[in-house]
Amino acid sequence: MAAEKQLDEMDSLARFKKEFYQTENQIYMDGNSLGLMSKRAEAKLLEVVESWKIHGIDGWTEGKDPWFTMAENLSARIAPLVGAKPHEVMVTGSITSNIHQMLSTIFQPSGDRFAIMVDELNFPSDIYAVESHLRLRGLDPATAMKKVRSRDGFTLELQDIIDELTDEVAIIMLPSVLYRSGQLLPIREIAEAAHEKGILVGFDLAHSIGALPHELHDCGVDFAVWCHYKYMNSGPGGTGGLYIHERHHDLLPGNAGWFGSDKAKQFDMDHSFSKAEGAGAYQIGTPNIFSMAPLLGSIEIFEEAGIEAVREKSLQLTSMLRELIAQKIPALKDVTPVEDAGRGGHIALAHEEAARICKALKEAGVVPDFRAPNIIRLAPVALYTSYSDVEKVVERLKAIMDNEVYKNFSNDRNVVA
Repeated sequence: MAAEKQLDEMDSLARFKKEFYQTENQIYMDGNSLGLMSKRAEAKLLEVVESWKIHGIDGWTEGKDPWFTMAENLSARIAPLVGAKPHEVMVTGSITSNIHQMLSTIFQPSGDRFAIMVDELNFPSDIYAVESHLRLRGLDPATAMKKVRSRDGFTLELQDIIDELTDEVAIIMLPSVLYRSGQLLPIREIAEAAHEKGILVGFDLAHSIGALPHELHDCGVDFAVWCHYKYMNSGPGGTGGLYIHERHHDLLPGNAGWFGSDKAKQFDMDHSFSKAEGAGAYQIGTPNIFSMAPLLGSIEIFEEAGIEAVREKSLQLTSMLRELIAQKIPALKDVTPVEDAGRGGHIALAHEEAARICKALKEAGVVPDFRAPNIIRLAPVALYTSYSDVEKVVERLKAIMDNEVYKNFSNDRNVVA
């Protein structure tokens, strides 16, 4: 315990812990599913509610954060977190709606190039979206959706991805971090290999934005999508984001809507679409103002903390977590890649009793995350998890395993796992 306390005393990010609401005697390890509320996010949401109260419709152009340009202003501040130019990013939609927008815009199958490559470990919603775009173009997902196979059921090998870059593939769309195992894929290497074969590259950053820095523009990634409610702490269902490389900004949005218009002409009510410059063109409908507002507070914290410092502490926390588990609870199988460069912000543990163990952890004051069929995910988030918290989590988990406390619970998932 002394070592953990010393690390906490030296922690440059420790001051941010008090900015987040946390239940007393509870350790929250589920920030890779839904981040905690910060006092700044709460304050910004209340400010925007007050603006509605005071200004009514004039809130679109008046007040501290006018709604009409809120998305554009936020996008410029989010861009550094993903390594993009400000005009390549737009805070809009959700992951799935943004996948639909990007594929409807950028996926242009031909006779020779018609397939979309995904992986067999991807999040289901991404797969559903890809399948729907293939069907809309008269293609059979059984043949036009190529899946990279996993050798171990948890991770992907770079060479296996490269081997699937065949002549019929038009686009590859992969997660930056695999949601179950926490593996961080080599984005630059994948993009370079794909571009050498004329294949476009997209990534889902759901489990990496806010946990680690990115270099989307410099890596040449063609498009990306993400949410802000995990490590970015913007609240449940918070507005998502998209990135589209500037070389594609000449493309008309596949799903056009009036908020993709040139803002100077938007209220001309002309039936001729005047496309906005940059990623703003790929907005569709009216922004969800109250869903964006908390992000105004959340981004302030990241700007003060620095994403490099967040990543450094995250790696230290996950390293400590996995080392303590390996020493004290060998029955749990760590399936997250060992190398720092190969993992995101959480550790994934496999056990046949995973659902029961997660329920026991909650009763013991630790909030984990279960993913079917057998994965316990633990995410020590740099902004609000201390090194002492990690030590306590392992001690509580050890007691659950040693005393078989988990047997007091059923081994089936809750409605929201």
